[in-house]
Amino acid sequence: MEEDEIRGSRFRRAATITGAAAGIAAREAKARTMVKTSRPGNAEARQAAASRQQLKSAQALVKVFAGMRGAAMKVGQTLSAVDLGMVPEEIRPEFQAILAQLQQGADPVSFKAMTKVIESDLGAKLKDVFADIDPEPIAAASIGQVHRATLHDGRDVAVKVQYPGIAEAIHSDLQNLRLGLKLLSVIAPGIDTGAIADEIRERITEELDYELEASNQRAMSRVYRDHPFVVVPDVMTDLCRERVIVSEFIDAKRFAEVKATATQAERDRIGEIIVRFYLNGPMRHRLLNGDPHPGNTLFLPDGRVAFLDFGFFKRMGDVEVEHLVETTRATHQKDPQRLLEIVASLGALPPDPRLAQPFFENYEAIFGWLMVDTPLKVDVSQTADMMRRYTQMRGQEGFDELTLPAEHFVLMRGVMLVIGLLGQLESENTWFDIAREWLYGDPATTELGRAEEAFFGSRHTYTTGVAA
Repeated sequence: MEEDEIRGSRFRRAATITGAAAGIAAREAKARTMVKTSRPGNAEARQAAASRQQLKSAQALVKVFAGMRGAAMKVGQTLSAVDLGMVPEEIRPEFQAILAQLQQGADPVSFKAMTKVIESDLGAKLKDVFADIDPEPIAAASIGQVHRATLHDGRDVAVKVQYPGIAEAIHSDLQNLRLGLKLLSVIAPGIDTGAIADEIRERITEELDYELEASNQRAMSRVYRDHPFVVVPDVMTDLCRERVIVSEFIDAKRFAEVKATATQAERDRIGEIIVRFYLNGPMRHRLLNGDPHPGNTLFLPDGRVAFLDFGFFKRMGDVEVEHLVETTRATHQKDPQRLLEIVASLGALPPDPRLAQPFFENYEAIFGWLMVDTPLKVDVSQTADMMRRYTQMRGQEGFDELTLPAEHFVLMRGVMLVIGLLGQLESENTWFDIAREWLYGDPATTELGRAEEAFFGSRHTYTTGVAA
């Protein structure tokens, strides 16, 4: 059902979350009781019934997050991209498929209401800006929805429009966020929901500024213009405002379709492209995009991959890149003390030798898969182990005031989401062959790497820090 405005009442939105949380809590308690009280003869049937309860919980999460949008739905989109180990392995694919609805599954707002936003921000009537615009959105996400349109000069464009009232709704969500995260803690006990709340609170207000996002996308588009296998849509700067972004329209397949039909070779190739864009790329051109979830990737018929959404973004300097290189290199060389020295010099931790080993183990859990020098198929369940490790570490003495620099935090979040993408694709690669390029300045050894090296040439070179 279409709405004219996102509900902004804090108490009404809180009641929605609280009611859903209570229902999920009851179902999860029932599921756990079923398993614990199973008799030997009917244990299998009880487990199947418990699994059905958990799938109902996932459906309830989707309904609430899709309806609430804003900060609440942002949590849901993250859940849809990673595996937190919340359900038994046998129902995990179905569970993730339900959550995947959040990648494009928000209920749309009426076109009449969205038209008012466009005309208000652009200061012109819709017919004067666009030759044609489809009233049916092609995507509806946490903060806005996208409509396909044609400019008067014939160019096909995507018009991303912020929901009317979403800023007020975001404000309400931020006040209710810890309450809303009870939805997550009920089915994923042990997850540091406080850290999730802090991250969203800090970043989501930036995402409300579409002019900032358009600037980020324009910078990324310039870097990748005419790239052999990566596409970043151009933005029409003169048509971008605080609540409207107009960019080049990309006609391509979505993640779910490719995941269902791609061959293993295609999956491996896509996996390498994802790693090169989200991880190798920032080390070369200093632009770090921290929101790699399935809804932000499109797949063109010629094998290129398009990347969307540049609201969660960090521009890095040479020193910041060098720090990331040095911490990763210390991890690869299995040098906990050196890793601690680097993060302590940044003010993230006290230089207490007792903290070196536990911090190293957590850093290795996040980045270690990149440093395996043999073919490896990334396991999506690694994200659950990462979250558990991070939560346990934060509870240990000496780690209560851990404050990683922004580029480390954004990259670590991005890595976990990249693992989610690779795991869903079941991509296999010798990932260290790719990481070596920015970690040690080694020449590219893969076909894609050589094509990218030829494209960038001396225009964007890796900074590998001090000599190995």
